[in-house]
Amino acid sequence: MDKLIQYFKDSYAEMKKVTWPTKKQTINYSALVIALSVGMAVFFSVLDYVFNLGLTKLITQ
Repeated sequence: MDKLIQYFKDSYAEMKKVTWPTKKQTINYSALVIALSVGMAVFFSVLDYVFNLGLTKLITQ
């Protein structure tokens, strides 16, 4: 039981040392992740459309 209590004490002490991002940084990072996700989705959608078009033309000839 002593080891468990010590674990929680050590965890709490380590959490006090963490440098948490500011609200502005969190918003900026979240916006960046969302923008990159949307950008990659659009990129792969266009790529899929082009390949689908190419394969359709290849098969129908």
